[in-house]
Amino acid sequence: MLPDIVLKYKTLDFSRRAYIMGVLNLTPDSFSDGWRFFEPEAAVEHAFRMEAEGADLIDLGGESTRPGAQGVPLKEELRRVLPVLKRLSGRLKVPISIDTQKSEVAERCIQCGAEMVNDISGLYFDPRMKEIVGRYEVPVIVMHMKGTPRDMQKDPQYRDLIGEILSFFRESISRASAAGVPPDKIIIDPGIGFGKTFAHNLDILKGLESFKVLGRPIMVGVSRKSFLGKILNLPVDERLEGSIAASVYAVLRGANIVRVHDVAATVRALRTIEAIQRAA
Repeated sequence: MLPDIVLKYKTLDFSRRAYIMGVLNLTPDSFSDGWRFFEPEAAVEHAFRMEAEGADLIDLGGESTRPGAQGVPLKEELRRVLPVLKRLSGRLKVPISIDTQKSEVAERCIQCGAEMVNDISGLYFDPRMKEIVGRYEVPVIVMHMKGTPRDMQKDPQYRDLIGEILSFFRESISRASAAGVPPDKIIIDPGIGFGKTFAHNLDILKGLESFKVLGRPIMVGVSRKSFLGKILNLPVDERLEGSIAASVYAVLRGANIVRVHDVAATVRALRTIEAIQRAA
């Protein structure tokens, strides 16, 4: 049985149901909603909207990690995230996660009320990140990525897709534990779309149960991603049904958290599935 993750306003009890993380991108260049919530007023309003729609967590990010994205300087990332976080902290009744690769951003945001860190590099890009997570004893989402956002989609190849991702997670968990991060604070994310081909993404979803061997909660982010566009031949703003279907499939295959843009629709779909499962 997976351990609970206890946060200030919420305990994530993975024996009960899957949890929904709402995406809040404070960037001008995100693949799905660039500029929409770049201004603090719009971002704060959207955070409260997602909370009302049933989000269990909000993932706040100030740096785009879409394929080909360039890095954002530390000062600019802080300029984007801190004003919004300060306005939400103590008012939003669901935990806030900070989506960053930089330890200083993580630390400043934890000090301002963030309760979780989401690191797409799996604690590898910034050597100090694991120490910060350990020092503040916050949960951390460790994601697998092959390469960097700038080059990750340039012909990614694997000899053993699931096996290599499992090895990456084992090493990341070991390194984090050595830095003082309790194993029961670590959540894993196989990184759909991060250094993966179309076929890789489908194989990860089909093989998601393989990651249960690690005994860690699994997060999956499929919302509006390009593999759905390839399946449906639709642009990013018309992938709602595909996003819901893939998120529900991920939960049925073992995901404990799904990271989504369309909170209300995903909540309704998952609550329906859960009611059927309870009846069965």
